[in-house]
Amino acid sequence: MNTLKMKNTLKAYRALAWTVGTLIIILYAAVALKYLTTDGTDIQKLGSDVTAVVGFAHGWLYMVYLVLVAVLARNTRWSIPFTIVTLLVGLIPFATFWAERRATKLVRAKLPEIAEAAKQPS
Repeated sequence: MNTLKMKNTLKAYRALAWTVGTLIIILYAAVALKYLTTDGTDIQKLGSDVTAVVGFAHGWLYMVYLVLVAVLARNTRWSIPFTIVTLLVGLIPFATFWAERRATKLVRAKLPEIAEAAKQPS
């Protein structure tokens, strides 16, 4: 994969990691509202509605996240444990942000031309 494609793949992964991470935090909060409040209240209904919408969005975006992680893992030859952890953190609130920084650092270390391209204006 050429440098420009890898740079764009990394950018897409980073944006999606932050999106998936944010959605999972919202989803967990909505699930708490849905199940930890009194049935039939406005707050419980809000939790139920948010869970349905955000859960759907997170599910689809997580699938795209998995594909991008697989592409990065294959092209930069990540270890299997590193790849598995990066794949699974999209299900754990706040962990996606940590994994994104970790993966970005590794990609830039393995492909210095990506790090240089990131410093140059697009």
